[in-house]
Amino acid sequence: MMRQINGNQLKQLIKGRPANKRLTVSECYLADCDLSGWDLSNIDFSLTAFQGVILNHVNFSNSSLENARLDGCPLRQVTFINANLRCTSLRRCDLTGSNLSGVDLYGAVLEQANLAGIKTDEHTKWFRLHCPATGPFVAFKKCFNDRIVQLLVPADAKRTSATRPSCRCNKAKVLKITNFAQTEEYDEAWSLVDEHFVYRRGQWVTVDNFNNDRWYDSTTGIHFWMTREEAMAY
Repeated sequence: MMRQINGNQLKQLIKGRPANKRLTVSECYLADCDLSGWDLSNIDFSLTAFQGVILNHVNFSNSSLENARLDGCPLRQVTFINANLRCTSLRRCDLTGSNLSGVDLYGAVLEQANLAGIKTDEHTKWFRLHCPATGPFVAFKKCFNDRIVQLLVPADAKRTSATRPSCRCNKAKVLKITNFAQTEEYDEAWSLVDEHFVYRRGQWVTVDNFNNDRWYDSTTGIHFWMTREEAMAY
């Protein structure tokens, strides 16, 4: 069961920690308080749930929010420098003007988040597209009965990725369909998600209701991976 704490208790924990020592406040539930402007750097908030907590201008530098839930919390102009945001749920959060330099965003959920004016750098992980932003390229997907489909994503195809290796596009041409060992070839393969969606060798496949919002990972589109190994591991 998650331990519930309030703002005053958190303040006492911060005051009581030895200088430069990492504080652990993991697997807690923190609700309905205003922490605006607080220094919450170098704290392990893994698996902590923030409910109705105002976090504008907070300093989360070098902290871990891995698997934490902050859905809907105000996070304007927050400093996340070198923070761990792996699998952090940030749905509907207002992150306007926040600094995500050096942040690890693998698996972070950014659906409906306001990312206006955020700052990133070359060390920010999993924020940029995992697939090429322009031009044609070859991709792979796994289908029913462990069939691997090799796809040509054309230059004019829409393409997106969120914060994981999986990507989506709105159209592609089926180049080849094989088994894992590439010892057998097939003429067709069926989607693991939609039993009526069939990939046939040499034919184009398209999705008319493609969701252009890149931060939705599981939504409409042709899902693919950039390597055969990633597709096989799905």
